[in-house]
Amino acid sequence: MIYLDAAATTAVRPEILDTVWPLMTTEFGNPSSRHTIGESAARALDYARTLAASVLGVRAGDIVFTSGGTESNNLALKGLALANPRGRHLVTTAVEHSSVRESVDYLVRHHGFAVDVVPVDREGRVDPARIAAALRPDTTLVSVMAVNNEVGTIQPVAEAAAAARAVGALVHTDAVQAAGWVDLAPLAAATDALSVSGHKLGGLKGAGLLYLRGRLEAEPVLHGGGQERGRRSGTENVAGAVSTATALKLAAEASAGGAAEGYGRFLADYVLKGLDGAALLTGHPTERVPGIVSFCFPGTAGEAVLLELERRGVVCSSGSACHAGSSDPSPVLLAMGYDADTALTAVRLSFSRGVKEAEIAQAARATVAAVKAVAGL
Repeated sequence: MIYLDAAATTAVRPEILDTVWPLMTTEFGNPSSRHTIGESAARALDYARTLAASVLGVRAGDIVFTSGGTESNNLALKGLALANPRGRHLVTTAVEHSSVRESVDYLVRHHGFAVDVVPVDREGRVDPARIAAALRPDTTLVSVMAVNNEVGTIQPVAEAAAAARAVGALVHTDAVQAAGWVDLAPLAAATDALSVSGHKLGGLKGAGLLYLRGRLEAEPVLHGGGQERGRRSGTENVAGAVSTATALKLAAEASAGGAAEGYGRFLADYVLKGLDGAALLTGHPTERVPGIVSFCFPGTAGEAVLLELERRGVVCSSGSACHAGSSDPSPVLLAMGYDADTALTAVRLSFSRGVKEAEIAQAARATVAAVKAVAGL
């Protein structure tokens, strides 16, 4: 079976398992405990914080360990908006992850914030000039994802951030799908907050981090014992933190090589040519990460294509894992201008840098055959 659903999750890397196993067995202490086992855990947590900070080019004290991308996005949006009362206006885009969309909706419903949701073009990309036009004197926070999780489009975060900072607004980016494909250090330098999820990179599920610049105040989403410098209470998941930081470091090292850079383009070209007009590549043609290739196949049902692909040995998805199981069309594709019927035909094939060229070639052939079988071509 060829697994092409890395944007949903990845297998834990063997070297990460080796690293974290002692932290779940013999060195299992609570890092707040003042005894030998607790102090050992605290040192491991400090190591993880320093390692993650070195990849992002930030200070170790700016790293907050969380339970993953969803919590990181919630803490960034709610925490910064509520703790920095410059005003009650937010700016975001129409293609953000549901954890950003729902956090913004919460701030609107329960705290009286206003929001400008900036549209994107047919390729899923936002125009920085439209971000700039939406800014107001009372804009507190701008949130623009780095890479779209459904279609792989890279957003112009640095340009949007420059416009926001010019008026004094804070900037957050959801970098969950960018990690491993895009250098995160420039993104961190351009923004005030950046979210990462470990299990997209070969780390453990239920672990991630949020970069929060300097001494920025952030209202906690979780209240309790004041761990993580008061920004995220709860006994730290030491093994999860180490796995996330290690996965981030390994992904950054792997991104220096270009072994998988052409795989996405090959997959897209093969399917488009093989289906000769019966396939639509979604997302930007060039400003995209190689690891996410998404199509719409008009005249089919996306779920039927997925089942046929699995029968042919390829596992993938119809879009965001957080949207799986819903019979509604993707909000991302609707925002890009696709009609509901076409959006329901979407299929996403996503991979990490460890994928083999032969697997991509086999998946390309299987995709063409599966769509032809479903569509009766």
